Amino acid sequence: MFKMYGIPNCDTVKKARKSLEEKGLDYEFFNFKKEVPTSEMLKRWENFFGELPANKRGPTFRKIKESYEAGNKAAQEKLLLENLSAIKRPILEKKGKVIAIGFDIEVYETL
Repeated sequence: MFKMYGIPNCDTVKKARKSLEEKGLDYEFFNFKKEVPTSEMLKRWENFFGELPANKRGPTFRKIKESYEAGNKAAQEKLLLENLSAIKRPILEKKGKVIAIGFDIEVYETL
């Protein structure tokens, strides 16, 4: 079973969820508005993404950009965990392994 992390009203998350549902794939949804990811999750996503998964184009990130860029890694993680809308989404995993960060239609078509 897949696990998707995101915010339900995000358009990109909606596209990703629709893609899974059209394929009849079961998934569990981790709602950033109701649950807080752990620092271990952030580290797992960072290992896949190559950096902390900050949604640098989003309005929430723009509000924290100066503090984020001025901070060390611990401060950056703390900012993301305090501003969950600043995490890039959706994040899709299977059995604890990251498959995609963001909605990449080519990746979702291969599922």
